[in-house]
Amino acid sequence: MLIRLDPQSDAAIFDQIAASIRADLAAARLRPGDRLPAARDVAGALGVNLHTVLRAYQELRDEGLVEMRRGRGATVTDAATPLAELHADVVALAAKARRLGLSPDTLASLVKETADGR
Repeated sequence: MLIRLDPQSDAAIFDQIAASIRADLAAARLRPGDRLPAARDVAGALGVNLHTVLRAYQELRDEGLVEMRRGRGATVTDAATPLAELHADVVALAAKARRLGLSPDTLASLVKETADGR
């Protein structure tokens, strides 16, 4: 698992960490039952505060994508499976949006509105 951070991004570091892990789940580089690296190890490797990584892990837990247990770390849940199933569709949608000249923010807004049932 390779966590990517963009120092130029306006997104909070914990959001970037969570997004990177979600991308690994969607691309099936992480699968249900896999353990995420210890938050302390990730923080050290990225040069960020431990609590930043823990917040990212908690966000993923709140989404149901990982289960966290004291002493056992964070483990990917079965709820991550649909992400991998949607990956090809998302890649195709993003490619079409680029061809049409839509910005990533516009595409994200459209997807969010649609997902919210608007």
